[in-house]
Amino acid sequence: MKKLFFMALAFMALPIAAQETYENTNMVDNDLNGTARYVGMGGAMEALGADISTISTNPAGIGLFRSSQVSASFGVISQQDVDNFSPGNKTNMSFDQIGLVYALRNGRKSFLNVAFNYHKSRNFNQILSAADNLSNASQNKLTYAKLKNEVMTSKNDPTYNQLDAIYTESLLYNSDDETYYNYPATSYTLDRATQGYIGEYDFNISGNIKDRVYLGMTFGIHDVHYKHYGEYYETMVPNVDNIDHLLVMDQREITGTGLDIKAGIIFRPIENSPFRVGLSVATPTWYDLNTANYTRVTDGNYTAPTEESYDFKLYTPWKFGASLGHTVGNYLALGASYEYANYGNMDTRINDGGYYDYWYGYTETSSSDADMNDHTKNTLKGVSTFKIGAEYKPMPEFAIRMGYNYISPMYNQDGFKDGTVWSPGSYYASATDYTNWKSTNRITVGFGYAIGKLNLDLAYQYSATNGEFYPFMGYYDGATASDDDNIATAVDVSNKRHQVLFTIGYRF
Repeated sequence: MKKLFFMALAFMALPIAAQETYENTNMVDNDLNGTARYVGMGGAMEALGADISTISTNPAGIGLFRSSQVSASFGVISQQDVDNFSPGNKTNMSFDQIGLVYALRNGRKSFLNVAFNYHKSRNFNQILSAADNLSNASQNKLTYAKLKNEVMTSKNDPTYNQLDAIYTESLLYNSDDETYYNYPATSYTLDRATQGYIGEYDFNISGNIKDRVYLGMTFGIHDVHYKHYGEYYETMVPNVDNIDHLLVMDQREITGTGLDIKAGIIFRPIENSPFRVGLSVATPTWYDLNTANYTRVTDGNYTAPTEESYDFKLYTPWKFGASLGHTVGNYLALGASYEYANYGNMDTRINDGGYYDYWYGYTETSSSDADMNDHTKNTLKGVSTFKIGAEYKPMPEFAIRMGYNYISPMYNQDGFKDGTVWSPGSYYASATDYTNWKSTNRITVGFGYAIGKLNLDLAYQYSATNGEFYPFMGYYDGATASDDDNIATAVDVSNKRHQVLFTIGYRF
């Protein structure tokens, strides 16, 4: 009988690299975060302005400042309905924002403002757990199906990923009869902890024309720090080789930087009315990224890990926004915002070399990964974000705030992580699971208190997203049921988070 024993695998290096659709979505799904006032109003301040957090959503909002201000924000985020899974924790402290606006009057009603702000646009801290029965399906049967149907024929095929290599070399192949076999499972469990953040550094210049038209532009730098560690466990169907279970331990890290440019305008269409309209546009974020993984598969015996690291580029889609804002006296502010981005247009790019220029030095070139981008178009879609918010001041120094967000789903309901895409993104994959997350709903409340030039603000945010988790893509062997069918049903999962955010600000 064959005893499962794994050995170190030397992967043949490709001179190119790209990333996979589901991993790429980590770079584009922003949180509602910033100052406590901004969060307390649900972020619906793109037309109201005069909050430093609008620097990244409608840069013209900085043009409404009439005095200089410095602010800093921090708080705590806790995930609901999960248990701690090392190295992650369901409750984490977070430093979320620090910024400065310098307002310079250049006329009786005109200002030229400059600003800098750092905020955490994405907090990756999350624990995901899923479990279900498997009806003679398994992760290794996916590799078996790719071999049987000649989706992959050699180690040079871009569809031949790291798990395929382990299973092919160490489990499925029987050297006695030179035949590939598969090992079905009865159930699985997955636990994964993600950590890290995307920090956004924004530099803004803005101003107004006769206190009626406000213009702004922001240059942004995005700093990516993403890590995950997961354990995928399958209980196997009794087999001749007495393999009781398989455990996949996968660790991945993504780091890098991105650049973008944002521009906006706010105007009052009626001269004597505070009602205003905002419009904004953001270029793609041009990311230059590196990803590295450390992966093991074991049945309890010693195993040597596989490791890979590569560079790739990712260009996110354009984003467009429109907003409305209105104030009543100095005691009520109302805001509504809409944003749209088509994530099916996300561009995964392959680094394909570069050239040296005498004046500018080495320039790296890249090209679109056509096959993976086709998969992205079939998997992701346009996302609409609706935000409404209100601020009421029962007394000049005290404010009460409320807000609500609705974010439409990014994933097509029938989307899946396709391990047969002819792409380096498939070649370097070390996990087969995926989650089709649905719409997101956020509810926010907040309070503010002013003591002279000092502002103290507190906000609470509840965010909820449900999704459907799959351990691997499904496979049918022909029109009728077959022992080689490899189907896993969806498991309902959720990401419910509570955030408490505190901001201290000073005007000068």
